[in-house]
Amino acid sequence: MNTFLIAIILANVLFSYKGFNDYSFFRKYEFHVGSIRSGQQIRMLTSGFLHADLGHLAFNMITLYFFAPVVSAYLGDLMFVIIYFASLVFGSLLTLAIHKNEYNYRAIGASGAVTGILYSAILLQPDMMLGIFFIIPMPAYVFGILYLLYSIYGMKAKNDGIGHTAHFGGAIGGYLITLLVYPDLLILHPLMVSLLTIPIVFLFILIKMKKL
Repeated sequence: MNTFLIAIILANVLFSYKGFNDYSFFRKYEFHVGSIRSGQQIRMLTSGFLHADLGHLAFNMITLYFFAPVVSAYLGDLMFVIIYFASLVFGSLLTLAIHKNEYNYRAIGASGAVTGILYSAILLQPDMMLGIFFIIPMPAYVFGILYLLYSIYGMKAKNDGIGHTAHFGGAIGGYLITLLVYPDLLILHPLMVSLLTIPIVFLFILIKMKKL
């Protein structure tokens, strides 16, 4: 197994567990617009290793566990790490851009990084099938699109403290970097490249219409 993947999952588990049991630690490293704008940019990275609860952590890590090997197989372990952290940064940057005037806005979670890996894997292997709840078969690209549409709901609801905006930044990061590294995908899977832009375009339409 990819040692980088094991290290990332372990870091998420340990950092999140510390946050579960140490409120001051959690507050010190979460994504907080006011603190970031005052100079604590490290939060844009550390917040990606904190989670709201065990369910939130498990969902992200299970998703990462299933999709990371695809990215590593096609692009190599080093590129997997680059896409993971670049997607995390993309997610934080988009979150800051959208919520820059909401000084009390807070968020946590590896969702941006994980969504970047998810999108990269689907672009690379669009014929993957997933077993939702290990039972219901679903094409991976459908899962990816639904995942981001759920994120739009979370952004509108604003009731769980999860960085839903980061999902989109991460998806954009994973999408762009994968196409940059492997541009042949535009020819090999043009339909999939187009389909995966749908929720991203939908998000920006909502932002333009000031619906978020």
